[in-house]
Amino acid sequence: MNELPFQFHILVVEDEPDQRQLICDILVASNFKVTSADCVESAILLTKKQPFDVIFSDWKLGELTGIDLLNYIRHQENDVGFVIATAYGTINHAVEALQKGADDYLPKPFKRQELLLTIDKALKAKLLRGENKSLNAQLSEQKQLVGLVGKTPAMQAVYQRIEKISGTNATVLILGESGTGKELAARALHDKSSRKNEKFVAINCGAIAESIAEAELFGAEKGAYTGANTTKIGRFEAANNGTIFLDEIGELSPNLQAHLLRFLQEGTITKLGSNDEINLNVRVIAATHRNLEHEVKIGNFREDLFYRLNVVPINMPPLRERQQDIPLLADHFIQVHAKQHHCQATALTDAMYRKLLEYHWPGNVRELSNRIERFVLLNDDTELTGSSDIKSNLANDIPTFSLPPDGFNWEQFECHCLAETLKMHQGNRTKAAKYLQMSYKAFLYRLEKYQITSD
Repeated sequence: MNELPFQFHILVVEDEPDQRQLICDILVASNFKVTSADCVESAILLTKKQPFDVIFSDWKLGELTGIDLLNYIRHQENDVGFVIATAYGTINHAVEALQKGADDYLPKPFKRQELLLTIDKALKAKLLRGENKSLNAQLSEQKQLVGLVGKTPAMQAVYQRIEKISGTNATVLILGESGTGKELAARALHDKSSRKNEKFVAINCGAIAESIAEAELFGAEKGAYTGANTTKIGRFEAANNGTIFLDEIGELSPNLQAHLLRFLQEGTITKLGSNDEINLNVRVIAATHRNLEHEVKIGNFREDLFYRLNVVPINMPPLRERQQDIPLLADHFIQVHAKQHHCQATALTDAMYRKLLEYHWPGNVRELSNRIERFVLLNDDTELTGSSDIKSNLANDIPTFSLPPDGFNWEQFECHCLAETLKMHQGNRTKAAKYLQMSYKAFLYRLEKYQITSD
């Protein structure tokens, strides 16, 4: 066995002086730092004063035992390695020690090499516990970082609704503009439910090609279509006993809407190319930036499916309606991205916070996260709300007009601007969004909000 580094510190607890000295001499000769105690009480006092890597304790120590010391150590959630020396033939003591949390036991009499091997084993166990604790802390932190952040009344209302319905199997429809955190809300519902240890399957309904969408969602038998060389498990079946999150549900084709309605009504699916029904236990959470009630009126979305999905709606507020959360979110994302990219976290100044608060955030929380990430990487405050060139162009592009003294209807004005811009570009929504220097999704959301068509 290779000699271990000097920095490992061993506490030897033995009430027989000659035996204690012999063990200490062996460990010191093997490059360990050694401290000794002659009873449990002294050992406890020593552990309060300094950390140890391994405790090597005899079983019988006056009125108390090594098990008493072990119980105290583990009750303190101490990761220290622990070895108990037992009298020859007392296997029941050894079993009890292992059950109580000892890393190894050593029957007396023992040889030098046997002692060092047990110390080595306890050290490795101690290091492994430390690594596991660190990993669990990272996972816990990661879980927190992907969670919802915000203290405004609008977000408190979201938290309260999630708290109330997370423990149920109710279907949930999450509404809100792009970038408001709809998937985070869905994951929070799953993580706080009894299904938290089962799968959370997320699907972007607008990103699945129509030709393979049915097989992707509901599965397909071998030979059901060209290229189907094996039986395919669909996303719904993969999510059995867990949660399925259908993002951008408004993009679902009429055919798939009918399949989804069937599942919500009966709890069954039928694979493509099969006549057999499969019973599944899946909670459905859907999300959309569209106005589904309007989509129902114009015939793009099934009314019966809408009511099946809209059992419990959750409205995710846009960032402009929760401005008080912007500094909190900014600080949160600085820490996230600094850790992610191994950069130094730079605190924002009051002037920077003002920039963030004055910006309209068409891309919502996602845009804020992206801009903070660039700020962390480049350490350039112009990245927070756009470059000076963009701001200059924006200033030059603003038409001159006077605000009426008696006020005016902002939504009517916004609706007029959107309609005129769309008309200016002959109904081309991409060009119109670019003209308004607005993200395409944000532009579509506003068109749907005011029910403006390209006609």
